[in-house]
Amino acid sequence: MVFPKGTYTPLWGVNSLAFVILYKIDMSEIAVTLLDGETVNVTAGATVGDAFSSLLSNKQRKRTVAAKTNDAVVDFCTVLNDDTVLVPIQIDSEEAHDILRHSTAHIMALAVRDIFGDTVKVAIGPSIENGFYYDFLRDNPFVPEDFEKIEARMEEIVRANLPFVRTEITSKEALQKFSSEQEKFKVELIEDLDVEKVSLYHLGEFTDLCRGPHLPSSSFVKSFKLLRVAGAYWRGDEKKDVLQRIYGTAFFDKKALKKYLHSLEEAKKRDHRKLGKQLELFTINDEIGPGLILWQPKGAQLRRLIEDFWKDEHYRHDYELLYTPHIARQDLWKTSGHLDFYSENMYSPMDIDDVQYQLKPMNCPFHIGVFNNRKRSYRELPIRWCELGTVYRYERAGALHGLLRVRGFTQDDAHVFCRPDQLEEEIYNILDLNLHILKAFGFSEYDIYLSTRPDKYVGSDENWEKSTEALKLALEKRGLKYVVDPGEGVFYGPKIDIKIKDQLGRSWQCSTIQVDFNLPERFEMSYTGTDNSDHQPIMIHRALMGSLERFIGVLIEHYAGAFPIWFTPVQARILNITDDQAEYCQEIFTELRKAGIRIEKDLRNEKLNYKIREAQVAKTPYMLIVGDKEKHDKTVTVRQRDGKNLPPMSVPEFVTKIMTEAQQGRGY
Repeated sequence: MVFPKGTYTPLWGVNSLAFVILYKIDMSEIAVTLLDGETVNVTAGATVGDAFSSLLSNKQRKRTVAAKTNDAVVDFCTVLNDDTVLVPIQIDSEEAHDILRHSTAHIMALAVRDIFGDTVKVAIGPSIENGFYYDFLRDNPFVPEDFEKIEARMEEIVRANLPFVRTEITSKEALQKFSSEQEKFKVELIEDLDVEKVSLYHLGEFTDLCRGPHLPSSSFVKSFKLLRVAGAYWRGDEKKDVLQRIYGTAFFDKKALKKYLHSLEEAKKRDHRKLGKQLELFTINDEIGPGLILWQPKGAQLRRLIEDFWKDEHYRHDYELLYTPHIARQDLWKTSGHLDFYSENMYSPMDIDDVQYQLKPMNCPFHIGVFNNRKRSYRELPIRWCELGTVYRYERAGALHGLLRVRGFTQDDAHVFCRPDQLEEEIYNILDLNLHILKAFGFSEYDIYLSTRPDKYVGSDENWEKSTEALKLALEKRGLKYVVDPGEGVFYGPKIDIKIKDQLGRSWQCSTIQVDFNLPERFEMSYTGTDNSDHQPIMIHRALMGSLERFIGVLIEHYAGAFPIWFTPVQARILNITDDQAEYCQEIFTELRKAGIRIEKDLRNEKLNYKIREAQVAKTPYMLIVGDKEKHDKTVTVRQRDGKNLPPMSVPEFVTKIMTEAQQGRGY
């Protein structure tokens, strides 16, 4: 049956077998325009798909999956009732991939329901970075054989070219529908929504509560893969149902999928938890507590090298070092606002001498305490203080992840106190130091975000505007491209976030620069100005690496454990061929240690190839091999971790080589 174009108002809902819809029709015309100015008149009530049929060529339509209008992303079944400008969303865009993965999630849900029927209850299924997931409630666990069946059924659904159809019904009708189908998760979601109507998407026999948008049809999905299954609590609540979460990914072409799957395999090889154990860098002991890191000697050495470099660079940039306690009176956190805005991330108070204390989640109030220790003059500003301060924040057990998500970590923190006329220049200087340090560790690609005022905030609107403008000007002065991230600032001020990209192109949140007018006011900070009156300083919070734990986790994965010579825990290992060279090897070991080289020795009575293999597994940059010839010539044969051999050299020559390479690595 073909309906005339017009404004269609659905008067009845949907059942699982067919659509029965009555219409009220308005035959007026509207103008639909592309950004290039091309316009077509369509009947009011026509869909985006109808408009694109007239506006786009066949080739363009094949590459277009949705549209933008008034900054909103809409799909082909969206009804147009007013004059509209449409921006086609094509398959090479980020928005298109997000829609693709969301739609593929629905295809997976349909396949699961087709195979397992009512034994499965469907929860939610969003797109996520590089993929999608769907949560299911099922008595039996999904197994690899189930994945094969699900993927095969998904292929059939794709070939069937099923349309994604959107309808709207009242919340009451939706409750009745999903209650009758015993879909308790959908019922709970609808009950929490304070809306008169909800949207549903239909794909074959599968209907889900969903905002959309979706692809025009299932045939737009060209390549996909189910990846793994994991446990997940319903709505993240440990007291609710344990669901099975099936993860997958999808792309518009098979080459992109193959490339992504290869990167996943690479990521597995680089997993910092696996390499951390293999390289004896750190461990986590459940008896001590989850989310608390124990640094082994090599990990402690790695951390020391990073810390020393960090301190040296801050000293060169006119920072002074502070050390502050791990706990403070609870009243301090009341004054700072953390108890009002951050209490869910803080640990319970402890009673000391009848006074409530709490572990610190941040270092900033302590630095303010140092500032307020005495009267300050405008001549002293800017004051730049830095600290490698260990803080404690509550993380759910299910969210903990090696070094990347922990409960106690050391923040590479610093606070700058300055006058208003110094603010922009200080932010500019921080950006320079930040990018210099990231470059020294091998990170030259990053995305920058300017995060603006959130819904819940403190301070005046005027100060928020000043802070945001100062951050914006500093970025522009530095010539850095950035994206505005609306509402993602912290409660006390706007911020710049820098997400570094590793060897696999993955993004990691590390650096942040935050302007704060609020805490100086709360703690009544002041300095004496040129007019001999008191003035309030501006406070800049900043962390360049974020936390040492997280940053080291990223470094492990970025370099796959094969660190550059300047901060690798062990720079070389001495290997003897027979016991006849053991004494000479010990002399070399002592000489290199005195020269500051981080050296190990392996003088075991084992075959040389076995010892070389162990050194390579340990990612040791250089192996110094000593046989009778080297002993006689007072040299060493140098083998690199990639298997290449260098010409024999004296011990002093090797020291010079290492020192030069290390200095170049630091950027000196």
